[in-house]
Amino acid sequence: MNIQAAITAAWDKIGGLINSFIVMLPNIVLALIVFILFFFAARWLKLLVKRLTRRHRQARNLGMVLGRLAQGTVILLGLFVALSIVVPTFRAGDLVQLLGISGVAIGFAFRDILQNFLAGILILLTEPFKIEDQIVFKGFEGTVENIETRATTIRTYDGRRIVIPNSELFTNSVTVNTAFENRRLEYDVGIGYSDDIKEAKRLMLEAVHSVDEVLKDPAADVLVMELAESTVNIRVRWWIKPPRRADSLDARDKVLAAIKNKLTAHGIDLPFPTRQILFHDQTEETDGDRNRQREGWPAGNQEVPKSRSISDSLKRLAEIRASKNGDSSNQNLTADDGK
Repeated sequence: MNIQAAITAAWDKIGGLINSFIVMLPNIVLALIVFILFFFAARWLKLLVKRLTRRHRQARNLGMVLGRLAQGTVILLGLFVALSIVVPTFRAGDLVQLLGISGVAIGFAFRDILQNFLAGILILLTEPFKIEDQIVFKGFEGTVENIETRATTIRTYDGRRIVIPNSELFTNSVTVNTAFENRRLEYDVGIGYSDDIKEAKRLMLEAVHSVDEVLKDPAADVLVMELAESTVNIRVRWWIKPPRRADSLDARDKVLAAIKNKLTAHGIDLPFPTRQILFHDQTEETDGDRNRQREGWPAGNQEVPKSRSISDSLKRLAEIRASKNGDSSNQNLTADDGK
């Protein structure tokens, strides 16, 4: 009897739930339809805000922020309305109270997500870089594809996509190559020590000015930067517009080719690194005497010893040893005769 009573009670409870669901089914369908309408209205509002700000470049990022905030607000409002339809006793204050109680736990659990979200909002508002800008961040370089509230995606020059958390971009240094209309490029060219520096600088400027991509204003310049081991290094600097990666590579290719052809055509040397090595003959009698060493040390006021070949040095060493051995033999013979 107890089992039958338990089964009957369970069945009655299930039946009650089914009946309640059937009663609430129209409300659930209506709430779902309302939420879908709010969802599409939120997407339409986001597109509208982006369309209104698309014509103004400086307001694009602000339009993205406002569009996403408007979309989130409308979706949240639709959720409240849908819940009110399904559960007539539901009040928005109950949900706010629930969120307030669990806010601390949610903050700890989603700390990184919230940090990236806030950093994304600040990036979109402050606009340190924009979509289609070319940036350098740590070891990554490419074109900004999209700035989302969680991460920023860049397309590298070799066709890869890099996803960078917004908190990393906001708290670290980022180089924006396309922040300004003009960009300066530079390259060090080494000429020989016997070449005329003034003439080489004039020829370099002529070569740079012959390239159409180089701007006349600001003007290009050449500066002696270093007296290196084998060359006199002259730095060539020129400006280009626009400052994008493809344009900089194209301009660099033409400028360097023009400089090389111009200098070589006028007899200016472009030497490669050279190094002189002195081999010290350690078989010389003067080895160890810095005043008489020949390789790498000054002889002072004394005579500089002449260089010797290896064979002469070995021959001289053999003579010295033979002479010493002969002296030793004579001393032994003298000792024997004395006995």
